[in-house]
Amino acid sequence: MNGRGQTQVKDVMTVRTARIRHNSNLQHAAELVAMSNVSDLMVVDDDDGFCGVLSEGDILRTALPDIDQILDEGGSLGDAFRIFVDKGRALSDLPITSLVIDEPLIVDPDDHVARAATVLLDRQIRLLPVVKDGTLVGTVSRADLCRAIVGTL
Repeated sequence: MNGRGQTQVKDVMTVRTARIRHNSNLQHAAELVAMSNVSDLMVVDDDDGFCGVLSEGDILRTALPDIDQILDEGGSLGDAFRIFVDKGRALSDLPITSLVIDEPLIVDPDDHVARAATVLLDRQIRLLPVVKDGTLVGTVSRADLCRAIVGTL
C-alpha cells in the first residue's frame, strides 16, 4: 500500500484460493467446499485459465428438494433431509459445468480497493475473483478489505 490512498486490489487480495478444474464433478466440488471452508470455488481450465465461479449455494440448490411440497404431502423434515442426501448422492457424478457462473463479476489486481468494496457491497457478495489477462491471480473478499482497513487505522 502506498501512503496516498492508492491502495490496489493486489495489496489486499488473497493469493491462495480454492480452485477446481472445469471438468470436475459435484462430488469433488462438495468435498472441496467442505475441506476449504469457502463459499465459492474458482473454476480454472487445464492451463489455469479462469473459467468462472462455482458457489456452494448452487451446489446445495441442485440437490435440495421442495421442502414445502414434502410437508404438504404429509412428509417430515426428516423425510426432506433423506431425499436431499439421496438426491445429492445421485448427482455426485454430475459435471459442474452447468452450475458454473461463467461470466462473474471480476476485478483486476491494479483496480483500486474502493472499486472492489463497492462491487462487493452493492451486489451483496462476499468474494470477487481477481483476474489478470484471463488468469486467476487471487480473490478479494470483504474480510480482506476489513483486514486492510484495520491495518490503516
